[in-house]
Amino acid sequence: VYALIAAHKTTLVFVNTRWQAEFLFQELWRMNDLNLPIALHHGSLDVEQRRRVEAAMAAGKLKGVVCTSSLDLGIDWGDVDQVVNIGAPKGSSRLMQRIGRANHRLDEPSKAVLVPANRFEVLECRAALEAVKAGGQDTPPERTGALDVLAQHILGMACAAPFSADALYDEVRSAAPYRALSRADFDASVDFVATGGYALRAYERFAKIRKTKEGLWRVSNPMIAQTYRMNVGTIVEATMLKVRLVSARGASKSGVAGRVRFGGRMLGEVEEYFVETMVPGDTFVFAGEILRYEAMVEDEVYVSRSTATSPRVPAYAGGKFPLSTFLAAGVRALLAAPERWKTLPSQVRDWLNLQRQRSRLPGRFDLLVETFENRGRHY
Repeated sequence: VYALIAAHKTTLVFVNTRWQAEFLFQELWRMNDLNLPIALHHGSLDVEQRRRVEAAMAAGKLKGVVCTSSLDLGIDWGDVDQVVNIGAPKGSSRLMQRIGRANHRLDEPSKAVLVPANRFEVLECRAALEAVKAGGQDTPPERTGALDVLAQHILGMACAAPFSADALYDEVRSAAPYRALSRADFDASVDFVATGGYALRAYERFAKIRKTKEGLWRVSNPMIAQTYRMNVGTIVEATMLKVRLVSARGASKSGVAGRVRFGGRMLGEVEEYFVETMVPGDTFVFAGEILRYEAMVEDEVYVSRSTATSPRVPAYAGGKFPLSTFLAAGVRALLAAPERWKTLPSQVRDWLNLQRQRSRLPGRFDLLVETFENRGRHY
């Protein structure tokens, strides 16, 4: 990857997670004997730092940027002549979008290099390339409205004002995903919010709405409305802490950091659970630097620069990148067609043949579950 960056004018190196971005940037920086201007860009970095990277890129001052999907869209830098995608792209549409960042002009083809990190990712990359050549897209099928979202909406309406079930049913069905919603499913959702369902109806706290004498539904008590407003949504979000670069006044003989100077530049955000696993003196990689954890004050993490050789890399709850259904179908089709393996690297062909000899390869519509025996037990 470093050689590819050195051989081109400007390269965008895409990875799928923020963890991978931090790790890869540090590895490239360690081997940067040519002092190439390489930067880092992902969504957890402070907005000012991201803008500085974007400005430097627009001015043609950088040879490469290690980035996540934060640079998938809205980028029109004429100097970018190559895209490198580390790992599997997880979707053909995403891959085409990323490839299109290179040579973003009408008269030149875009250039990209795929770098799979393991043998299975070779299959994903091959399926993605075939999909790109065929013009295949990851357009998801039309989805019907989810009942858990409906239940949240019902409670939200009750928190705003008492509502009529008949009027709300008509309103919900005016939304395309819920146009086929049956009255039975709607009434069951209202009952679930009102009682907690068959499993929780014995507990008073799950009776979140009540029916008035006028036949309208209202929230049971103000506390439920407050809790709803503080937690509304279906996306689970981890608590984020701001990372601030400060200077420590030295450390004790035991290695515990001394008094910390306040102020300093904001670097970005990390998840609270990651900080909870550290003690003062631990080191980690963030914003392209090796940092020493000094202290946590309210919602800010104070860090100082370090030269540690084995820092940790922050992980994020959103780091699990799903494989699109469309691309997964392409991988399954490739597994089920040995005659198409000729274009695969020999190591991957040997791996697939070994799998077929020792166990079996799943068909296009099969699920493979393997067991093995160890000390008289099957796992």
